[in-house]
Amino acid sequence: MKTKKIDYGRWLLVLPALIVVGTLLVYPIFSSLYYSLTTKHLIKATYDFIGFDNYIKVLTDPDFFKAFLTSILWTVASLLGQIVVGFTAALALNRVNHLKGVYRILMIIPWAFPSIVIALAWKWILNGVSGFLPNLLYEMGVASELPQFLSDSSLVFGTLIFINIWFGAPMIMVNVLSALQTIPQDQYEAAQIDGASKLQQFMYITVPHIKVVVGLLVVLRTIWVFNNFDIIYLITGGGPANATTTVPIYAYNMGWGTKLLGRSSAVTVLLLAFLLIVCFIYFKIIGKWEKEDK
Repeated sequence: MKTKKIDYGRWLLVLPALIVVGTLLVYPIFSSLYYSLTTKHLIKATYDFIGFDNYIKVLTDPDFFKAFLTSILWTVASLLGQIVVGFTAALALNRVNHLKGVYRILMIIPWAFPSIVIALAWKWILNGVSGFLPNLLYEMGVASELPQFLSDSSLVFGTLIFINIWFGAPMIMVNVLSALQTIPQDQYEAAQIDGASKLQQFMYITVPHIKVVVGLLVVLRTIWVFNNFDIIYLITGGGPANATTTVPIYAYNMGWGTKLLGRSSAVTVLLLAFLLIVCFIYFKIIGKWEKEDK
């Protein structure tokens, strides 16, 4: 009986990648799970095992549910806006015959900049004292006083959503445009010969070809936007009066503000569980689409 030889060479090739993944992904997940069950503190050296006490305290904290609701609204509004703007831009660019590359570069600029550059630029533009946009609106007579986009609780959340749509829509545009360019043009020609309207061509040719790509984009953007921390924190810090505090900022404040790393870890574990459930639902829907296309 021949014994199967183990090819150690291929494992050596993937070993660096496995080490990176284990260091940056697996270890933080399991360490968070462990710390969430303890009284781990950023300053105190010792801690005790307390079971699910951190989870109970988090789930009975009104501030957590307020941050969770803010995260839901932030994600839904931002995602819908990014899809509408990005999808519309992709459809428009797909019909452009001249200088398409130039237009694509110009429209992708917001997504190409680092988040800190975008946050600080918008913070300067929207500053309630010396900002360009508030002063422009005041000088034009549109506003009777300088609008406080970043300190007025009735304006700040919508302002951040606008910035996030402006920032994330180019990513949707590029991917949808790539999907649109893979659709066989003879299908549109056949539909025109059969007398199909533009709306019918869109519904029965365009949508079936790109819906899986759009679905995967929705999954990725949901995870990214829900976990988004840098833009909100750099612009408003979660204020004013916690009006823009999302779950990631709540977890950050819990871990670095109160130094309760165990409770902060419980928040991150709950966030992970929620996103896993959402992704499971998304992938079930996408899987159903793929079966229908076969």
